[in-house]
Amino acid sequence: MAADYASPPAKAQSQLAREALSIHSRNGIHRFSVEIAKTPREQEVGEMFRPDIPPDGGMLFVWPAAQQSDMWMENTLCSLDIVFIGEDHRIQSVIENTVPESLARLSSHAPVVATLELQGGITAKLGISVGDVVNAPIFDKKKL
Repeated sequence: MAADYASPPAKAQSQLAREALSIHSRNGIHRFSVEIAKTPREQEVGEMFRPDIPPDGGMLFVWPAAQQSDMWMENTLCSLDIVFIGEDHRIQSVIENTVPESLARLSSHAPVVATLELQGGITAKLGISVGDVVNAPIFDKKKL
């Protein structure tokens, strides 16, 4: 398997294990079913080569410790909203409507414990913003 990891991703990865995730905003609770990218390879491939992300779907990356999160859109075919989550489980920043296949670095610019990728434009549509609280069972399993 090490040889597979050394090669660049060439296709979408299989669906990963899913978990319920909710975001508590000023205008209500928004519920999603997100894939959990746990391994370095799952995190590297992320949403690459997928033609779309459902409005109630996405992918959550939980980091081993608070760190600056740098994402990119290489081989990502659809726009995403990237949500950076702080140690208090509050949204620290959001990058909306990313450019598909861009090689630009998309950074949290501060330490975060998790990064959430959602369908492009969904945060504005639902009124999700900085300061909103993100809840997911994986946060309870991991001491943040």
